[in-house]
Amino acid sequence: MQRRNLMAGLSASLLGWQMLQPVAASDSMPASADVVKEQLSRGGCAVLLRHAQTEPGVGDPPGFTLAVCSSQRNLNAIGQQQSRQIGQWFSHRELQPSAIRSSAWCRCQDTARLAFGNRFTVWPALNSFFGDDRSQEPAQTAALRTALAQLPEGVFEVWVTHQVNITALTGDVPAMGEARIVRLQAQGKMQHFPLRFV
Repeated sequence: MQRRNLMAGLSASLLGWQMLQPVAASDSMPASADVVKEQLSRGGCAVLLRHAQTEPGVGDPPGFTLAVCSSQRNLNAIGQQQSRQIGQWFSHRELQPSAIRSSAWCRCQDTARLAFGNRFTVWPALNSFFGDDRSQEPAQTAALRTALAQLPEGVFEVWVTHQVNITALTGDVPAMGEARIVRLQAQGKMQHFPLRFV
């Protein structure tokens, strides 16, 4: 019985220690509110936000055009509300991103607009490379890493993008409307924390 109690106590201690550590790519537990606030206030990082909930489907319809939103898979009503709630999450915590960047896809631009207004800019490095042709993946991921390395302390940015882009950078697979706080540490090591807005 004493051994069982000792093992239970050790397990609880280890769990508490693990929750204070940077979350690994394979973990799905979000960082605590205090960790999130500290990381974003510290700056030198970006919030990689996967676009909010969309209409059913994978990818986009055949022959879609970036300039024509109706040809793409777009946000549904839930995703539109989710985007507004994401913006409220930041404003209620008085967390102000220094910049908001978005993929050119309409579902990403709409997420950014509903969350933060029209102050976002389109950045091709955040564009999707989903599908058979992954030739743009290395260059785009390298561009994200370079931009991360240049973010100064005390500020953070929000980058609205796609699952494939976030996975390429972190190895993690966020759901729609979820995010990762990412920063580059010494020797280019990537640190990231899951971030959910519910």
